[in-house]
Amino acid sequence: MTKKEDTLSIDERVENIVALLDSKKAEEIEVFDLSDADYIAKRVVIANSIGGKHTSALFDHLKNELKPQGEEFLSTDLSDDWIVTDLGDILIHIMTPQYRQRYSLEEFLAEISKKEN
Repeated sequence: MTKKEDTLSIDERVENIVALLDSKKAEEIEVFDLSDADYIAKRVVIANSIGGKHTSALFDHLKNELKPQGEEFLSTDLSDDWIVTDLGDILIHIMTPQYRQRYSLEEFLAEISKKEN
């Protein structure tokens, strides 16, 4: 079986991830293109969950849908409020709104993107 990244572009893979998250009621989904930045991933997807159980359910849905398509989950850090998973060139953050507000990832990623452009 070929890996997903061998058959689809990174943008197509990200669109698939966003659609999967949206289909399970993730909120405020944002994608950051960091291709030109000095960062560990080319794309970062951030999504809000409704709460702890929803955070886990969204992650499980992604795993169940993406693994058979050839995506490889290289590393995952799990808590009830925040899950981050590394697909190599794509990082996915799923978190409760409180954590998203507290850590302001959007500001950090926007800053990185600006510095490189």
